[in-house]
Amino acid sequence: MSAAADGTPEADDGTPEAHEASHAPAPTPVPTLNVANVLTLSRLVLVPAFVFALFADGGVDTGWRLVATALFAVASLTDQIDGWVARRYGLITDFGKIADPIADKALIGAALVGLSLLGELGWWVTIVIAVREIGVTLLRFWVIRHGVIPASRGGKAKTLAQIAAIVLYLLPLPAGAEPVRWVLMGFALILTVATGLDYVVRAVKLRATGKRAAVGR
Repeated sequence: MSAAADGTPEADDGTPEAHEASHAPAPTPVPTLNVANVLTLSRLVLVPAFVFALFADGGVDTGWRLVATALFAVASLTDQIDGWVARRYGLITDFGKIADPIADKALIGAALVGLSLLGELGWWVTIVIAVREIGVTLLRFWVIRHGVIPASRGGKAKTLAQIAAIVLYLLPLPAGAEPVRWVLMGFALILTVATGLDYVVRAVKLRATGKRAAVGR
């Protein structure tokens, strides 16, 4: 027997399902400070270390470039691990949904700006990617009252393509590798623009759905 809204006892319908539901314990909330979110935060911590290594000795020292590449690779790897951990152990939180893409953007943005400052990557490439990433972040906050837009599969593929292209630019490779770098970066740019447009559509739909739900209450 349960209490109705006016405080009077209210019986269930007698079915086992209803009886179990009335006595089911409330789901345990997922703590914000968990392994997945710690990995996400560690990616943010690695960004300044990566930037330091990238610009050490003018950005032309082979040893430091290898260190920068290793730091970038390790930080990027945490993106794959934290997502798997969150899904595998039920550690998905709203904080993680917001912090994870922000950490990605901080790492990739630092790499792109750094490479452009060193004259190794055209500024127009960095600007196109930066506009998309900043725009998506703003979209997330624009609709945050109505829900959270999680990273899509296309968005993850875009991130992987960007990471692979950046790694090729970070490595001290011979001049003959330039065409391969451009092909991979071009593919990353296509995914960047396409998924950016997809996020715009998803954000508009989510906001419209949220407004209709608010009116219907």
